[in-house]
Amino acid sequence: MAKIETDYLKYFWPMRHYLVTCGEPGRANIIAVSFCMPVSKEPPMVACAIGTGMHSCELIRESREFVVNVPTEEMARQIYYCGVHSGRDVDKFKETGSTPMPARRVKAPIIGECVAHVECRVVHGLVTGDKTLWVAEVVDAYADADVEEARRTVRFAGGKFPHTVYGSQR
Repeated sequence: MAKIETDYLKYFWPMRHYLVTCGEPGRANIIAVSFCMPVSKEPPMVACAIGTGMHSCELIRESREFVVNVPTEEMARQIYYCGVHSGRDVDKFKETGSTPMPARRVKAPIIGECVAHVECRVVHGLVTGDKTLWVAEVVDAYADADVEEARRTVRFAGGKFPHTVYGSQR
């Protein structure tokens, strides 16, 4: 069988869209991230790739912590907005109508409208070209009871969002 060239992102679906919050209250930001995955069970760790020049990358570099928030399908507008606008220029909480709420163990806020939250403290930051791969220990994780008890589901991502966002920003 002949092999042909392809876009590598095509074979990493399905994946979820996440809204990562970082920075301290009053300076907090939200960034849409699709490249986020578990990398260790013991200790529990995740890795998220964020554009090296992004405002959120700078905030994580300073604070060494972030929260991975799991949005619902109804939050598509907020996800897209947070993926194409810079927190240097706008207050994404205000512009998207998202509610910042105190996290349990880190300074970065959670997003009240999201259904699950994974609080993280950075262990390693590895520059991988135009992204920094933030490897972090999970210090707390919690979700809405309806989601946790399978009365409500959160769908995987679809469409061209990662290609649109990751192909257009640095």
